[in-house]
Amino acid sequence: MPRAMYTYTKSILERVSFDPILFCKELEKAVKVLLPYELEQLTEWLLHFTKEKPELKQCLVYVNQ
Repeated sequence: MPRAMYTYTKSILERVSFDPILFCKELEKAVKVLLPYELEQLTEWLLHFTKEKPELKQCLVYVNQ
């Protein structure tokens, strides 16, 4: 079950991506619970995911700390 938290986090972020504020809040929570390698994977996924959603790019600050 090592990828469960990463997969769960992605699904939550996809579901709340309509709301940048909610997206940022969920991302902030995820950063606190994910393991370092999961955070790396999430960062890569986020860069791809936010390409088409510029309104969410502001939230990337949480993974670039």
